[in-house]
Amino acid sequence: MATILVFSERDELAWELLGKAGELGREMGLGVAAAALGAADPQAYVTRGAAAVYTSRNDELQTFEASVYAQALSQVAQQAEAAVILIGSTRRGKELAGRLAQKLNAGCITDADTLELKDGQLLCTRNSLGGATVATQSITTGIQVISVNPGVGEPVNSGEAGQVIEVELSLKPARVKVVEKSDKGQGSVDIEGAEVLVCVGKGLARQEDLKMIEELAEALGGLVACSKPIATDEKWLPEERIVGLSGKIGKPTLAICLGISGQVQFTVGIRDAKTIVAVNNDQNAFIWQMTDYGIVGDLNEVVPRLTAALKG
Repeated sequence: MATILVFSERDELAWELLGKAGELGREMGLGVAAAALGAADPQAYVTRGAAAVYTSRNDELQTFEASVYAQALSQVAQQAEAAVILIGSTRRGKELAGRLAQKLNAGCITDADTLELKDGQLLCTRNSLGGATVATQSITTGIQVISVNPGVGEPVNSGEAGQVIEVELSLKPARVKVVEKSDKGQGSVDIEGAEVLVCVGKGLARQEDLKMIEELAEALGGLVACSKPIATDEKWLPEERIVGLSGKIGKPTLAICLGISGQVQFTVGIRDAKTIVAVNNDQNAFIWQMTDYGIVGDLNEVVPRLTAALKG
């Protein structure tokens, strides 16, 4: 039976994709399978909606390297009779999707925000033209490879246990060798999964003023994020905190934008937030076009008052 095959090096994202694959599989008449490779625990996948979980003990899979994982997934895809392959759209996942599509002679779409079956065709929406618009695209090849952003599906707990299948893989060693790994430190936060984001931009004059931003985020139980210049130009925050086209795409319940003009490169990262609040001293800033609530004022005066009111 043809299948939808799911893979991500992040278990939580793979489980989201399995939830979505289950919905699509019922509509498309396809089975649902997962690839649990490397350090992944196949037993953790068996109750997540996969009828078959493919795993391998090949030593080449112990360290993630996209070229090796593309070899592995191409072989798993053939055994699973995969018609659609969903890959988590992480930095690694996007590279992997392209490499895998090339091996399978398949079409590929990256950074899909939605997946929908319409008139027998699987449609994907994704940001286009630098985030200025949303494009709806589909793949016409026999096998479809799609990297999917977090939040598209919901994890499920299936009452039926999947079958774990050990596969023998023939893999060429990676040409790239990992020499050293270092911890991400303060940048290691889940921007994409945060319920509250407090985002700061170039309206912040001094690095020392980040303390009041952090105090507001703490009062709201949220995370501090930023526009690209704060991380790449000023280097006040790590790049893992960037929200937007060059960073993370979040879908928070609340996004607070402080001193951010609202250029599209940033706003694509928070435009799906349930509520957007902005503080900016420019009454003509682009950010007002998408906010639900706003304060025209100096963030150095407004933020401490907001924090005090919350702690009230």
